Amino acid sequence: MVEYKWVALSNTTLGILMASIDGTIVLIALPSIFRGIGINPFTSFQYLLWIMFGYSIVTATLLVTFGRISDMFGRVRLYNLGFAIFTVGSILLFLTPNQGDLGAIELIAFRIVQGVGAAFLFANSGAIITDAFPANERGKALGINQVAFLAGSLIGLVLGGVLAIYDWRLVFLVSVPVGVVGTVWSYWKLKEKGTINRNQKMDYWGNITFGAGLTLVLVGITYGLVPYGTASMGWGSPWVITALASGAALLTAFPFIERKVPDPLFRLDLFKIRVFSMGNFAGFLGALARGGIMIMLIVLLQGIWLPLHGYSFEDTPFWAGIFMIPMSLGVALTGPISGWLSDKHGARILATAGMFITGVAFLAFALLPVNFDYLPFAVILFVMGIGNGIFFAPNMASIMNSVPPEHRGAASGMRATLQNCGQTISQGIFFAIIIISLSATLPGALSSAVVSAGAPAQVGQVFAATPASGALFGAFLGYNPVGTMLLGLPHALVASIPSTTLSYITGNVFFPTAISSPFMVALREAFYIGAVMCFIAAICSALRGKKYINGEAQIEKKNLKH
Repeated sequence: MVEYKWVALSNTTLGILMASIDGTIVLIALPSIFRGIGINPFTSFQYLLWIMFGYSIVTATLLVTFGRISDMFGRVRLYNLGFAIFTVGSILLFLTPNQGDLGAIELIAFRIVQGVGAAFLFANSGAIITDAFPANERGKALGINQVAFLAGSLIGLVLGGVLAIYDWRLVFLVSVPVGVVGTVWSYWKLKEKGTINRNQKMDYWGNITFGAGLTLVLVGITYGLVPYGTASMGWGSPWVITALASGAALLTAFPFIERKVPDPLFRLDLFKIRVFSMGNFAGFLGALARGGIMIMLIVLLQGIWLPLHGYSFEDTPFWAGIFMIPMSLGVALTGPISGWLSDKHGARILATAGMFITGVAFLAFALLPVNFDYLPFAVILFVMGIGNGIFFAPNMASIMNSVPPEHRGAASGMRATLQNCGQTISQGIFFAIIIISLSATLPGALSSAVVSAGAPAQVGQVFAATPASGALFGAFLGYNPVGTMLLGLPHALVASIPSTTLSYITGNVFFPTAISSPFMVALREAFYIGAVMCFIAAICSALRGKKYINGEAQIEKKNLKH
């Protein structure tokens, strides 16, 4: 008979893999999804952003609350509920009945249902594994679980590209059989092993303050990427300013509220444990560095490198996912090994080395030319995957080992919240860096390039007014940005462009060549910022102190002797 700990690990790893795949699977499939429901993403930008980021916003907002509730009512019970909710959301997405604006709203609503289920899975999987495994095996188990999380994020990119070729609904259907099997299996086999404190009270004010504050901040960051008036971005929009200011005010008030309630949502006293606080700071900074850069690398591949190497814009989303595979291999190779080593030697050296290696990989990316050879790019991706694999399992095991057993649900939710918030905020930050930089240089570069190619000066003026965000998201979605721009011009003006010029500017070479120089300047800035974040995360990791297992010192000594 299979030991319970392996049942717990396999089921939670399946759940995390499924949820992480669905976090990214729509990114590559967005063009197919929008064509399927009859929506132009460039005239319905709000739908584009919500389908991209709504899932992660909802998940990040609910993690702490669900982790806290799990300590009160049972981690397994709420994890099982999450599997079921996620499966229902996947079925609803597959069945999306309507087209146009209503279809887009339905997709957003059903993605939010999925996000709620994913929040239950993310908040409880680490705590369930920690409850099931002895202290001297947790690093290895959590390492396997984290490999599933990181690998799933990249598998989603490839899988979305493959399935979208046939039918956009398959992108959501693929989760249904996994969800059904996982739900039945979890209800049948998982058992409550953790310490449950049913006498705690719900922290309603803390839940409202934290949830509303975090939602407003994340939504404000998301809408800050949308052009506002004549500005290339929406940071000057009254709505964005109000959302960010209100969210920041609520989050500022949150810790003061938590000090007054008897059973707080966010257990600030856990941050007095140095291993817990430094591990979480390192994890947050690592996510802040990694989340946006991954999308930027995909934009680099889709908008510049792949078209320059003969790939059509329509095919670039799929191939971008394929060419990112070396990172998954690096994570898969080192994740379980680093977890096993951390069980024996602790997390400090491994996690610190992992963040340092990731920072060096960022610097190596900054040295690449625009039209690089794929081999060095793949090697750097692989090394970055190794760095992340070395970091995550020891860091997560160190965090979970450092807290009292009765607070593992809350601790797991807090850790996952910081990680998911870091990734979501990172996407906004790095998109903003790229768009701000492109806004200063791209319009002039496009205008002069199209006129030099033989188009009338009036066409150049129209191209000069093109928002950088439109060109950037066009490249990200696998659209030919020049073709999209020309669709908005009067027919007579397009007809005035010589046929040879029109063929050239709508081909694979023109746009990547015109955008490459300003884009790489902005991307290198993002790489340097990502490297700095990783090196600071390495310092935080080094400051976590020696190996520490809360409440299990005697057990640990016994295990080490044997």
